[in-house]
Amino acid sequence: MEQTHTSQTGTTATPGAQRRVLVVEDDATIVDAIAARLRAEGFLVQTASDGPAAVDTAEAWQPDLLILDIMLPGFDGLEVCRRVQAQRPVPVLMLTARDDETDMLVGLGVGADDYMTKPFSMRELAARVHVLLRRVERAALAATTPRSGILRLGELEIDHAQRRVRVRSEDVHLTPTEFDLLVCLANTPRAVLSREQLLAEVWDWADASGTRTVDSHIKALRRKIGAERIRTVHGVGYALETPTP
Repeated sequence: MEQTHTSQTGTTATPGAQRRVLVVEDDATIVDAIAARLRAEGFLVQTASDGPAAVDTAEAWQPDLLILDIMLPGFDGLEVCRRVQAQRPVPVLMLTARDDETDMLVGLGVGADDYMTKPFSMRELAARVHVLLRRVERAALAATTPRSGILRLGELEIDHAQRRVRVRSEDVHLTPTEFDLLVCLANTPRAVLSREQLLAEVWDWADASGTRTVDSHIKALRRKIGAERIRTVHGVGYALETPTP
């Protein structure tokens, strides 16, 4: 098991100050580069290089966010994600060496909130980390000032206060990102939202290079609520279908 270490550099003026990030990656060059960038952003960082060490460190250290490679010794990142999410919900940014949509969808299915394909820029990774943490803060705020009532769109029910979704009265487990994506579409049912709009609204990310992230989350969401409920407008974006009045 790798020895983990904590950095407490950075000042309270930096956006990431005092937020804990656990980086799980078995490539020493990559993990050192990620850790150095995040520490420069003011985050507290620990690292782990295999599956068992990642789970143990997450349980002991209680990170605010997990950066997780899929391919790991011991057991893979998907299993790490399952075990960590079973302990407590934590946002997960998953890393994959392959531009394989199956890996992405499986990762999203076990609780990852976002993914990046290697190679990636450290600037974009740091931006994604900030976005995920802001989403957690917004969700906590929404929980204390919940919107009243339940939005019903045919057999689909969205409970804003409890952040729960039901289809035909059956609970559907969505990740925080999937829930936010569904709510964004449901705010203007049947209206087509571009990938860029969804990326800006849900991820706070304005770079068009991230639109494949939107596509993968839409596919994961379709698998959970029904493919027929989200319409693709080719070359434009997506719309949430609703029953005809």
